[in-house]
Amino acid sequence: MRCLFSLIVLLLAINTASAQQVLSPNAEISVLTIGPGASLNDAFGHSGFRIKDRTQGLDVVYGYGQYDFDAPNFYLKFAQGKLNYLISKHNFEDFYRAYVYYNRTVKEQVLNITTEEQQALFNYLQNNYKPENRAYLYDFFYDNCATRIRDVANTALNQNITYNTPEDYQEQTFRTLIQNNLNKNSWGSLGIDIALGSVIDKTATPNEQLFLPENIYRFFSTATLQNGQPLVKQSQVLYTKKEQLESSSFLLSPLFILSILALLIILITYKDYKKKKRTKLLDGIIFSVTGCIGIVLLLLWFATDHSATANNYNLLWAFALNVFVIQQVLKQTPSKWFLRYLSFLIIMLCLLVFHWLTGVQVFAITLTPLLIALAIRYIFLLRYFKNSTTN
Repeated sequence: MRCLFSLIVLLLAINTASAQQVLSPNAEISVLTIGPGASLNDAFGHSGFRIKDRTQGLDVVYGYGQYDFDAPNFYLKFAQGKLNYLISKHNFEDFYRAYVYYNRTVKEQVLNITTEEQQALFNYLQNNYKPENRAYLYDFFYDNCATRIRDVANTALNQNITYNTPEDYQEQTFRTLIQNNLNKNSWGSLGIDIALGSVIDKTATPNEQLFLPENIYRFFSTATLQNGQPLVKQSQVLYTKKEQLESSSFLLSPLFILSILALLIILITYKDYKKKKRTKLLDGIIFSVTGCIGIVLLLLWFATDHSATANNYNLLWAFALNVFVIQQVLKQTPSKWFLRYLSFLIIMLCLLVFHWLTGVQVFAITLTPLLIALAIRYIFLLRYFKNSTTN
């Protein structure tokens, strides 16, 4: 029993010493900025703090944004926007080798701060890494791996940082800032433009633009301390991404696929118009698909904590009630109120164009062929049913 007690005391002493680790005057703290990766999840880069102290044999990287796969109901919480993310800690060599392996640029900015400020920042990170403090509710725009770098630096340095706008700074909306990092003719870009609402079409302030790791790098480069000294004393590129040929095919792109679908809808509609008949299967598919997409968008808006999915005017074309009127579409002669409903759908598409032109919400350009095809089909159905009821 006495041996067991001694072992517990020894472990507690080791933990306490680790928690109170003191950096030497030779220590350096830097901000690491990781370039974009190949997948949508990695398209916006990553940020982290590097703590290097050769005297202490210390070289670690703290970063924010690690998934907690052990969280109960992981996928449900992720969809609801209620999933906690974690602060991570990695040996620098392992961290560096991983990003070199995935061919992602690694840039470093050594902070121009005193030994006392370094210790304060290190203490903050160590305290944040404790099990009871590691988790935080992630938000892509306002609380992510990049904004945490800004916030931790501000807190540790007692708000003594002044962020000066870079020379190439431009006012941009949140949506534009996202899409600048994406191929606009990609499924990821299309999915983002459909899922996220008009709230991301407002202009981001300079401080809000720091949700992107690359902007952390740019703004830290021009930031100054209270004494007038630059925040960054040295910058270097540790690894430069090697250029690779992209294997993306236009034939698999959303613009091509949606153009083919739109052309198919228009051709069937033209054929129906000429033969004075109606292809019920096409109408059933259109109303089913647009209605289901609308229901998903409503759930993202009202049933989740995602702040960016609110006020989504994609609902003007992906109208959720379409699911509930499929029975009318499949009838040979629908109820008279359905004619008014079709007129309403056409008005909704007109409102979508108005919202787009006035800048209320920017829609995916790759959706254009499909929206035109929907308008043509709805107009055809309205005329067809009017003629059938009068005859």
